[in-house]
Amino acid sequence: MYEFAIAWEWLAFAVRWLHVVTAIAWIGSSFYFIALDLGLVMRDHLPPGAHGEEWQVHGGGFYHIQKYLVAPERMPEHLTWFKWESYSTWLSGFAMLCIVYYGGADLFLVDRHVLDISATTAIALSLASLGLGWLLYDLLCKSLLGKNTWGLMILLYVVLVAIAWGYTQVFTGRAAFLHLGAVTATIMSANVFFVIIPNQKIVVADLIAGRTPDPRLGAQAKQRSLHNNYLTLPVIFFMLSNHYPLAFATAFNWIIAALVFLMGVTIRHWFNTTHARKGTPTWTWLATVLLFILIIWLSTVPKVLTGEERAEAAPAFGRFADNAHFPAVKEAIATRCSMCHAAEPVYEGIARPPNGVTFGSDGEIAARAREIYIQAGRSHAMPPGNITDMTAKERGLVTAWFESAVGETR
Repeated sequence: MYEFAIAWEWLAFAVRWLHVVTAIAWIGSSFYFIALDLGLVMRDHLPPGAHGEEWQVHGGGFYHIQKYLVAPERMPEHLTWFKWESYSTWLSGFAMLCIVYYGGADLFLVDRHVLDISATTAIALSLASLGLGWLLYDLLCKSLLGKNTWGLMILLYVVLVAIAWGYTQVFTGRAAFLHLGAVTATIMSANVFFVIIPNQKIVVADLIAGRTPDPRLGAQAKQRSLHNNYLTLPVIFFMLSNHYPLAFATAFNWIIAALVFLMGVTIRHWFNTTHARKGTPTWTWLATVLLFILIIWLSTVPKVLTGEERAEAAPAFGRFADNAHFPAVKEAIATRCSMCHAAEPVYEGIARPPNGVTFGSDGEIAARAREIYIQAGRSHAMPPGNITDMTAKERGLVTAWFESAVGETR
């Protein structure tokens, strides 16, 4: 069992590393071509069918790039297809989902205080949501609404917010954000697999056969590429969020997710506008900062908006271990956290304390006061899925312990 746990941990690390590498390749090439496309300039000397050109300098050399909306008069002997960056990112991400969230469903996927379902049911709902999310998106794009690009994007935003709310009603906060990133990434990769690459292959086949390609194929691919452009940054946020419980494990996490999508739009709008040489809309950065401040506020004011009760704060005493709340907090940690955070964990499948964190002494608890406060007081990230049934009163004690110890009285 010990050897299996170690091997499983290294497998998760290897797949996570692969996922990061492939994501860098995909996002890097995607952002490059978006910037290139927006920066193209139409000039009189361009060959027939060319939409624009751009000169670039990099690595000590100059590059002369031309774009054809449909295709050149003669097909080149060699074409470089940009597709495996997308496919390998999705495949490695799905492997991570299986290793971490399906393999540890009771710990990371299911929170029976949110919805009392079995691990098998949760996994089935997870898989179904990824497929249904793509089907709903694809149907909307192919409907009459799909002819209005910006109207469609607003509708898709509403759908994504609804999905965010739905995930928070089914899974742990951590899993909800991860799945929101996963369903969005599935849409993006499926756009490449089912629309962008197939349409390009049809165009190439038509040219080789001497037929005139259908320009609608390019328009469809461009619309899907535009969606991928604006969805990329939110996906990165959701994938990173599992390290920051104030984002995913607070009362208004689905609203935070909705605001993250808006930040993705404001940031990309600045880059898109700048690359297209249409000005520098600095207001987008102000909007992004304000949205982020709103997110911070939403993550830290559950009492104001929900009426959540908190324990009375005791006077501050210099050290966390001397605080009046410490005995009760120590008991709560021993009851709710020691199954994993002990020198020899007793929770099945955990061979060593996570991140080497143990709570076997007063000093170890006091040294981790800030992490305990964030993970189990201000948010519900720990215990994972609230597997040990930590109560609201105990979380309130943790909050009061930390805040009073650092001199804040409420």
